Amino acid sequence: MNHTESTSEAVTRGIRVQVRARYSPDHSNPERSAWFFLYTIRIRNEGPETVQLRTRYWLITDGTGHREEVRGPGVVGEEPILAPGDEFEYTSGCPLPTPFGTMEGSYRMEVGRDEAFDVRVERFELKQSTSLH
Repeated sequence: MNHTESTSEAVTRGIRVQVRARYSPDHSNPERSAWFFLYTIRIRNEGPETVQLRTRYWLITDGTGHREEVRGPGVVGEEPILAPGDEFEYTSGCPLPTPFGTMEGSYRMEVGRDEAFDVRVERFELKQSTSLH
């Protein structure tokens, strides 16, 4: 792991969610108070049931403490179905008006037609590197 990367991990009902986040200088413009972070999430079904990811919820907090909630269907335009042992990985991004902040949230998983549960995404840091190259 490099010094600009942060990680988190949580397991809910056999669904493991691992996050790796990093600062993206190519997409950022600090002179205009615009910092951009990329995060890669791996969702692995370690449980006995097939699940489908239906919705996402994010709580994004910037460096001033301002909070924003984001809700929507699926992830990156998909609602992946994960049988036991399957995993799904995707990369997305988050713009912030400060060089650091945090994200946390959850995914709503459906089991069959009549049951759903929320899978936690543990808080992870979004931070610009403080080292000089």
